[in-house]
Amino acid sequence: MFSNNILKRGLVLLGCGKMGSALLSGWLEQGMDPKSVWILDPKPSDWLLSIGVRVNEMLPDDPAAVLVAVKPQMMGEALPRLQRFGSATTLFISVAAGTPISAFEDVLGRSTPIVRAMPNTPAAIGHGITALIGNGRATEKDVAEAQSLMAAVGQTLVLQNEQQMDAVTGLSGSGPAYVFLMIEALAAAGVNQGLPEDMAIQLAQATVAGAGALAVHSGESAEQLRVNVTSPNGTTQAALEILMRSESGLPQLLDQAVAAASQRSQELSNG
Repeated sequence: MFSNNILKRGLVLLGCGKMGSALLSGWLEQGMDPKSVWILDPKPSDWLLSIGVRVNEMLPDDPAAVLVAVKPQMMGEALPRLQRFGSATTLFISVAAGTPISAFEDVLGRSTPIVRAMPNTPAAIGHGITALIGNGRATEKDVAEAQSLMAAVGQTLVLQNEQQMDAVTGLSGSGPAYVFLMIEALAAAGVNQGLPEDMAIQLAQATVAGAGALAVHSGESAEQLRVNVTSPNGTTQAALEILMRSESGLPQLLDQAVAAASQRSQELSNG
C-alpha cells in the first residue's frame, strides 16, 4: 500500500520504457491515483497518454519520490533535469543498472536520500525480484517506501551493503538469461532424442516454469526437492551423475558464470 506522503506530494517517474511501464501498471492496479504520478518521457506511448497520468507536464515543487528508470547511458543527460529536487525531503530511487549511489550523490548532493534498486526482467509480468540498498541519508522508512513501490513488480529484499549489488547482478539480474539458455538446451536435447521441436520446446518451458513454481511454493529446499524426484538407480539419477560431475558439472559452471557476471558488473560500475 502507498503512503499518504506519496499520494499527497506525488511521484515523478523519469523514463517509462519496459521497466517504468511495468512499475506504473502495477501502481495503478494497486489503486494509485493517476493524478499523483508525473511522467517524464521523450516518446510516450499511446497507452501512457491514455491512462490519466501527467505526461511531460510541469512537475510538482516538492514530490515525495522520484524514480529513475532510464538506461544507464542516458543518465548523464537525464538526471540533471531533476537536480533541483536534491534535498532531504525527496526520496530518489534508481533502477538504472550499473549506476552506483555515488553517481547520484554527485549530482543531487549527499543530503538526498537515495535508494538503488536492481529488479530483473520477470518484473515485466509481475514476477521479478528486486534487491535494494539505501545511502547514508536514506532512513528505514525511506527504504520501506522504495520497497512498497518496487513490490508492484514482484518480491523485494534489502541488502547489507552496496558492494553486494554486483553479486545480485550476477545472480538474479543476469540469471533469467541462464534459465532461458537452459530451456533452449533442454529443448535441443529433446529434439536429439527424437521429439518434434515444438513439442520439445513446450515440454522444456513447462518443466522449468513448473519446477520454479514448486521451488517457490512447496516450502521445501531446492536440495530436498531434487532428492524427492531422484529414485535410486533411476532415470533422474543417471542424468544427475552427468550434471553434478565434480570438475565440469552444472554447479561449477554456474559458479563461474555468476562470478564472471559479478566481476563485469563491478568493472562497469567503476567506469
